[in-house]
Amino acid sequence: MSEITRVLKTFVGYLKRPDLYPELGRKIIKNTVNRGNAFKGKEKTNSWAAGRAVSQKEAVSKLFGLEIDTFRNDYHEVLAKASQRENECPVKMGGPGALELIYYACEFTHAQHVVETGVAYGWSSLASLLSLVKRNGTLYSSDMPYLAQDGDQYVGYVIPETLRGNWKLFRFADRESLPKIFAEKATFDVLHYDSDKSYNGRMWAYDVLYHHLKKGGVFISDDIGDNSSYQDFCEKNKIDTTVVEYEGKYIGVFIK
Repeated sequence: MSEITRVLKTFVGYLKRPDLYPELGRKIIKNTVNRGNAFKGKEKTNSWAAGRAVSQKEAVSKLFGLEIDTFRNDYHEVLAKASQRENECPVKMGGPGALELIYYACEFTHAQHVVETGVAYGWSSLASLLSLVKRNGTLYSSDMPYLAQDGDQYVGYVIPETLRGNWKLFRFADRESLPKIFAEKATFDVLHYDSDKSYNGRMWAYDVLYHHLKKGGVFISDDIGDNSSYQDFCEKNKIDTTVVEYEGKYIGVFIK
C-alpha cells in the first residue's frame, strides 16, 4: 500500500466514524502545527537513557525482587501458540516487547486492575492477563481502530479465549477511551503506555495515568527515546525512574 493510499484510506475511515472526529482534529493539528514536537528532545533523552539503562532482568530484580528466568518455561506453550497466531495473521502490527517486565510488575503488585494503551497483536495484554487471571483481575485496554489496514478484527489476536473473560477493550483514541475506563475503575495497580508517540500526546497521557495509579503501583512506558516527554515528566514530578534497554529501544518503569 502506497503512502498516499494509506493516508486516503485512513481519512475515509475517520469520516465514517463520527465518534472519532475529535481524534481526527487532533491528528491534523499534530501533523501540521505541532509536527516538530514528535521528536522534541530526542537526542537529550537518548543520551540520558543510555547512561542509566539496565537489562530487563536487572530491572525486575532491582524493582520487584523477582527473577524472570522461569517465565518462558512456565508459559512456553502459551507463548508458542501466540507466536504461531502472529505468524498466521494477515495484518502486520507490532511484535512482542518486554513481556517479563509487564508480567512481573503485575505479580509484584498482586494486580487486580491494569490499564494499557496500545494493543496491536496483544502481546503486552497477554503478559498482563497471564498474571491477572490468577486473581480474577481485569485488564482495561485502549486501542485506536486500524483504519488503514482493515485490521480491527485482529487486535488482540494472540490472546487465547481462556483469558478474554478478564479483558475489556475500548476502541477509541486515548482521550476518549481513558475517561470511559476511569468511569469503570478509578485506580490501577499497573499502567502500561504504548500508544500516541508524540510529545504532547505523551505528556497529556502520563499526567492522567499517573493520577490514577495507586501508591505502590507500577508505571511502564515503552519507546521513551522517541522524544523527551518521559524524561521531562519524571523530572517535573521528581520521579526516580529505572530505564530498561530492550532490543535497541528504551522503556521507562518506576514504582509510585
